[in-house]
Amino acid sequence: MDSTKTKKAIAAHDQEELPWEMIEEILSHVPPISLVRFRTVCKRWNALLNDKTFLNNHKFTFRFILTTKSKIYSVSIDPKILVRELTLEVPGTESHIKHLVDCNEFLLCGMDKVAAVWNPWFKQSRWIKVNASQPSSQVVGIGYVNNNMRADEKRYKTIGSYWTDHSEWETQDFSSEVWKDPKLTPIQGDKSLKDKAAIFFTKCGVSLHGNVYWIAFYDKTDTLYHLLNFDFSSERFYAYFCDLPCGMNHPRNALVLRVFRGDRFSLLKQCYKTKKIEIWVTKNKINVEDGNDVVWMNFRTLSIPNFPGLVSNEYSSSQPSYFIDDKRLVLCSCDETGHPWIYVVEENKLISKVQLNDVFDPWPLHCTYFPSLVPVPRGPREEALLQD
Repeated sequence: MDSTKTKKAIAAHDQEELPWEMIEEILSHVPPISLVRFRTVCKRWNALLNDKTFLNNHKFTFRFILTTKSKIYSVSIDPKILVRELTLEVPGTESHIKHLVDCNEFLLCGMDKVAAVWNPWFKQSRWIKVNASQPSSQVVGIGYVNNNMRADEKRYKTIGSYWTDHSEWETQDFSSEVWKDPKLTPIQGDKSLKDKAAIFFTKCGVSLHGNVYWIAFYDKTDTLYHLLNFDFSSERFYAYFCDLPCGMNHPRNALVLRVFRGDRFSLLKQCYKTKKIEIWVTKNKINVEDGNDVVWMNFRTLSIPNFPGLVSNEYSSSQPSYFIDDKRLVLCSCDETGHPWIYVVEENKLISKVQLNDVFDPWPLHCTYFPSLVPVPRGPREEALLQD
């Protein structure tokens, strides 16, 4: 929809000539970058543009991102599965993406000696240099100082890691290109974990309320996997946040942590032998300070005949991506040959499965994506150019 039609809709709305449902329909066709300007029309419009349901139903919304060595794709689900090519324009690098992480408002794209922070809905990106003094350095998560500020006022940071004789951690403020080693000594939440090093089941974390969480365990005698987290406000690394409900995991099982309904966690596990899928969700909103009140409850158990394994035998590190939409479970995973598929499950039935034939290269990286109206924060160079 062009800006002239949108302005006419605004004028009609001011004169109360259009019903609210029609206003929503018109705005659902407006390009994402233009929606931000409409926040100031009125409180009701601002509330609508903060509504996840509206954003997820927007005509330009896509729900998965897939990357190969040569291309990047978006995958829309509704009203039908549609694959489009995307472009990540990051000045100064032509490296292909080696890891891809959904960090709430943004995507984190890890490459050789650089990482990109990307809002693909806005077509905005900026690069972040890794620590040049550490060859193994990589950026693994994005968070922010949790001070209840508006999204456009949040102080965003990244966390990186590198290996010496053990894992080392460092942070960088978006407003700076300098990495800081805050001497991250994990705070043990459990005395039994003293002097134990975490073994990360997932290399890249899940962002919630500005913090980053990982699935981890400490030795093979553990009966449960754990969540550990990094708090960007205090710059503290908590080696134990809470237990996971699924017990220890076989390497060929699928095990994926996601954000659920904006303020909770969901956890999906598939047994590689039985193909049964279990999904747990946290009962209450996650407290950013500690996990003492975390209670997991079984959300759904699926035993679907002939359902495929979501982790192949050869590429066991390739975990599925998924999201829960009301009563629907939507998954993306690769088959034994590396071809990506989308599976849609309702109740205990596989409603549809579609091979993404437009994705030519096998074994793409993939992750879920939820639309965001938060612009990518500028770095010091961009800020300097604006002041010139």
